[in-house]
Amino acid sequence: MVCYQCGCTLSEHDFCTSCGADVALYKKIIYISNRFYNEGLERANVRDLTGAINSLRQSLKFNKNNVEARNLLGLVYFETGEVVAALSEWVISKNLRPKKNIADDYIDMIQTNQNRLDIINQTIKKYNQALTYCNQDSLDLAVIQLKKVLSLNPKFIRAHQLLALLYINSEEWEKAKRELTKCTEIDTNNTATLRYLKEVDEMLMPEEGVKNSPRKKHRSEEIIKYQSGNETIIQPVNMKEGKGVTSLLNLGIGILIGLAAAVFLILPARIQTARAGIDEELRKVSEQLDSKTATINEQQLQIDELTAENDSLQQQMQDYLGTDGTMQAADSLMEAAAAYLNDPEDVTAVADYLEEIETEDEEGETSNSKAFEGLYDTIVALVGPNIAQAYYDAGYDAYRQENYADAIPNLEKAFKYDPANGEALYNLANAYFYTEQTDKAKAAYLQVIQLFPDTEKAGKANEFLDQIQDAETQPAE
Repeated sequence: MVCYQCGCTLSEHDFCTSCGADVALYKKIIYISNRFYNEGLERANVRDLTGAINSLRQSLKFNKNNVEARNLLGLVYFETGEVVAALSEWVISKNLRPKKNIADDYIDMIQTNQNRLDIINQTIKKYNQALTYCNQDSLDLAVIQLKKVLSLNPKFIRAHQLLALLYINSEEWEKAKRELTKCTEIDTNNTATLRYLKEVDEMLMPEEGVKNSPRKKHRSEEIIKYQSGNETIIQPVNMKEGKGVTSLLNLGIGILIGLAAAVFLILPARIQTARAGIDEELRKVSEQLDSKTATINEQQLQIDELTAENDSLQQQMQDYLGTDGTMQAADSLMEAAAAYLNDPEDVTAVADYLEEIETEDEEGETSNSKAFEGLYDTIVALVGPNIAQAYYDAGYDAYRQENYADAIPNLEKAFKYDPANGEALYNLANAYFYTEQTDKAKAAYLQVIQLFPDTEKAGKANEFLDQIQDAETQPAE
C-alpha cells in the first residue's frame, strides 16, 4: 500500500513516514475495499456470481482504483453473458493501469477474434429484437429469437430468464424449469432465477391424496396380499380352506351349466350385438373421415395464408434489423472502442464512429443501458479533448476565412466535446450572427454570458446582443 499523497510505501504507522500525511482513514478504506474484493472472489469461486457482483461493486465504491476488483468484475460480467459491461470495466481498468494489466489480454481475447466479435454483436441485436417482440406481444417470435441468442451465447443469464418467463406465460412448466436450471448452473444465487424456480416447482408439485382413511384400513384388514413374481395375489382372510367332494361336484356342475348357457343363449346375442356395434363404428368412422377431410382442406388454406404472412413478417423483421438505432448505436460504440484501443492517437477515426451514435431521442430521453452509457462516457472522456481541439482548429480556420458554412458544424462539435472551450462557443455565435441565424446567435451569446461571466467574450457577446435587439426594434422600411 502506498501513500495517496507522495506515493511512498506505507508502514504499520497511521502516518506516512515520508511526507507525514495522516493515512489512518485511508488505510481503513483500502482494507474495506480489499475485504469486499476477497469476498467477491470467494463468491465467484463457488459460482455465486450475483453475490460476487454485489461485493465487487462495493469494493469499487470504496476504492475505484482497485484494478484487481475491476478486472474480476469484468470477468464475472463476461461469465453471465454481459459482454458490453465486461468490456467497459476492462477499458476503465486499462486506463487506470496502462502497463502490466491483465485487462489487455481480456480485451485482446475479444478484439482479435473477429468471429467472436461478430457473435457478440449478433447476440446484442437478437436479444434487443426479442425484447421488442415481447413489447409487441409477439411472444412466439420472441421465443424463437431467444433460442437463437442462447445458441450463440449459452451463458447469457438474462436471455435464459426471459425465455423461462415466456414458457411460464404459456404454462410450459417443464421447459421453464429446464431454462431456470441452466441459470442456476451458471449463477447459483441469482434472486430472480430462484424466485421463478420456486413458482415453477409449486406448479409442478403433484397433489397428495387422502391417505390412511378408516375405510381403507378396514378393507386392508379383511384381505391378505402377497407377491408372486411380478404379480400381487389378494386373498380374503375369511376364506375357508376346506376342500371336499361336494364343493368340487358343485363347481363342476356350475361350469357345465355356464358353458351351456353361453353356447345356446348368451353367445348368439353377443355376436349380434357385436355386429351391430361394428356397423355403428364403421358409420361413425366414415363420418369422422369426411369431417377430417374437410378440416384438412380448411387447415391447408390456413397454412398457405400463414406461410404468406410469415414471409411478409420475415421481410419486415429483416428491414427492422437493418434500421434499428439501438443496434446500430451498439455497433458504432464497439467500433469506437476498438479504434481507440488499436490507435489512441487516431482521434479522427474514433470521432467518426461517435458521430454515428445518438445517445438521446427527439424527446431528450435515452433507451440505452447503463453499461452502454458508461462505456460511451468513458471513451468521450478519454478522447473528447483531442477531438474537440481538432474540430476547433478546422472550424476556426474556416471562420477566419469567412467560410461560415464550414465553420459552424466544426465549432458546434468542438463545443459539444469540450464545453469549457469558450472561444469555440463565442466564434460559433459570431458565425450564426454573420449568417443571419438570429435565434441561434442570441442563444449562443446568452450561453457565453452564462458560462463565461466577467470575461472579454461575455462583454462582446452583450454588445452583439444589443445590436440584434436594436435591429429587431427598428421599424421596417
